[in-house]
Amino acid sequence: MSSIEKTYQWLLSEHTKHRSEAIILVIAIVSFLLHLALIYLLEFGIVKLSHVPALLRSPIAAIYTPFSFILVYEVYLLVYYLPKSITVYIGKQYEIITLIIIRRLFKDLAGLKLSTDWFAVKEDLQFTYDLLTALVLFYAIYLFHANIASKPADIQKVIPTPVARFIWFKQLVAVCLVPVLVAMAVYAFVNWAMGVWVSSQDLDTSFKNLNSIFFEEFFTLLIIVDVLLLLFSFFYTNTFHKVIRNSGFIISTILLRISFSVEGLINNLLIVSAILFGLLMVVIHNQYERLHQKNTALMDVS
Repeated sequence: MSSIEKTYQWLLSEHTKHRSEAIILVIAIVSFLLHLALIYLLEFGIVKLSHVPALLRSPIAAIYTPFSFILVYEVYLLVYYLPKSITVYIGKQYEIITLIIIRRLFKDLAGLKLSTDWFAVKEDLQFTYDLLTALVLFYAIYLFHANIASKPADIQKVIPTPVARFIWFKQLVAVCLVPVLVAMAVYAFVNWAMGVWVSSQDLDTSFKNLNSIFFEEFFTLLIIVDVLLLLFSFFYTNTFHKVIRNSGFIISTILLRISFSVEGLINNLLIVSAILFGLLMVVIHNQYERLHQKNTALMDVS
């Protein structure tokens, strides 16, 4: 067993996945209780701040923190599934962006301004957009997974050498991604925390920026990974519909990355468009795959 395979087994094995899940769940529960405690300490005046940001004003907002750690685990799962299936890996991207929307909903719930002018208040209108977006994404991801349902693996089947090399390359990429993502996450959080602690920037603005901390750079990195996977996939296949599908996944990831650069309805439309585009790519690819198999069978017969 090579050093890459040993490292892969250490970082991304089934056992490591289960251990990581247990650790993240414990951290999520503890962080929720700590966030909740801080909110009540501020409410009762035990802890005082010159200005209390929206994320520390309502117990509902405390749900934001454990969701952040759940997102961390989803990032790990994305890396975990990358060597196993590109489509499942892309599906994890979609699940992550959907969880970001859900997390944003919990944050915005704490600052809703209930009034008769609901559609005139920017924050309330954004909450409505996010609510509808979450529903659309949830169903679109269901359709995505329904169209990539994998068949049981044949353990007796011999994996062709080009495919084996591609799997090895994906394992290499996954192993490299783990330390890179950890470093990116630590840097992003420390950089944000130092900005809040040292500078005099508005706390509401700082906590609002929490939504894009790490994930903006994360999706930029995924674009690079997607391009590498596409290029290396040519070593084992140049089938038209697979190339187009994988190219479409890159476009989908780029749209998700661009969504972090805009706000309001455009942000939601870009996210929905990205996932619907990926879904349609899979649906059309499956139609091509069936046609390709049918034509191959006819050629064998003739």
